[in-house]
Amino acid sequence: MAAKTIRLPDQWSKHVKSGVLNAISLASVALSYARGRGTGQARLRAGLDQATTEVALLGEELAIKDGRWERAPQRRRPHYVPTSRLRILQLRAARGWTLEETARVFLIDIQTLSEWIRRVDEPGERPLVQTVEPVNRYPDFVRLLVQQLKALFPAMGHARIAQVLGRAGLRLGVTTVRRFAGDATGPEDQGSEPESTNRRPVIARYPGHTWHLDLTAVPTRAGLWVPWLPFSLPQRWPFCWCVAVLVDQFTRACVGFAVFRAAPSSQQIQQFLDRAVRRSKQKPRYILSDRGTQFFCKSFKAWAKRRDIRPRYGRLGEVAGICIIERFILSLKQECTRRLLVPLSEQTLRRELELYATWYNEVRPHTTLDGRTPKEMREDRPPPPHHRFETRPHWRSGATWARELRLDVRYFEGRKHLPIIELRRVA
Repeated sequence: MAAKTIRLPDQWSKHVKSGVLNAISLASVALSYARGRGTGQARLRAGLDQATTEVALLGEELAIKDGRWERAPQRRRPHYVPTSRLRILQLRAARGWTLEETARVFLIDIQTLSEWIRRVDEPGERPLVQTVEPVNRYPDFVRLLVQQLKALFPAMGHARIAQVLGRAGLRLGVTTVRRFAGDATGPEDQGSEPESTNRRPVIARYPGHTWHLDLTAVPTRAGLWVPWLPFSLPQRWPFCWCVAVLVDQFTRACVGFAVFRAAPSSQQIQQFLDRAVRRSKQKPRYILSDRGTQFFCKSFKAWAKRRDIRPRYGRLGEVAGICIIERFILSLKQECTRRLLVPLSEQTLRRELELYATWYNEVRPHTTLDGRTPKEMREDRPPPPHHRFETRPHWRSGATWARELRLDVRYFEGRKHLPIIELRRVA
């Protein structure tokens, strides 16, 4: 007897994927119904089967997520927060994993994992690895005791408060007392944002109103490292230059730069700013930077106060924040330093940076400025009124007709990475 064939609907191949999804959904409903009607050992087997299925589904879910992050470059992956780092180390200890297995599961580098283990007991306010609730955190009433003692005896210093409390049986460090005494908020306000984050962002109203300041490392032809100690550790000349850059927020112009052989001190940064003020013949109202040691210190704040300049400290993601100068640094490296062999001569490097700054300010159009250059923005001029070429034969509305155009590329001071692009009509 010939087997009966099942007649498939027309164009069935176009609905295979949706059919598979519907079949899986129906199977899930049927399994749930069957497990609910079982009794005794049947329910135990159903529960074990359900747990096995759940493990398989979770494995598939993790495989999908891991596959997504594996395709991302390692430097672009988000970093683990300090509390997550400790949880990873705890899971490694519970599982008995090796360094290689742990690094493979969590998509991190073995050297990074080794650094976490080495610094797991690191002291300080912001350790690399920390618990969700710091084990060395004092109760809130200790904070209140210190604040009350400071309020009652304002002339008593932090060291003396620590000594007085130590004689009474409460051992506190001087830095802990200083932190508690300087915290004017009560224990109920500990989760609030710092004062600086609640300020309004500084929006420049005119050229020279707000300057952005930052430091960056520019590798030389020798690179940032060599494979032997002790030169594999420091980031300084001859392996890289430390460059300070200054950008005007309103015009996006490069106000100035300075080259250092190593990380500069706050006094060197202040001298650089004084030179920039004299060169530009104007003083900014605000200087916005990150919380680097050169900027977030008493010396820098005193320098700014003497010159009636207000230092502000921004964060990534803020409107008109430090992302402006970070974007300029990225452009500087992509368009200049990475396209040439960075010299070991400071004078030669200064010359290259001067040429790029001039080209950036006068020639390079800026997207944020609607195609204008920083110089045109500073002088409040529109873009040059270039002739508009029209290449469509039936669309002539006052434009210059051109059957063919030629791309004319010149280079600023002969530098191949600093182009000046123009169009010329051939016919």
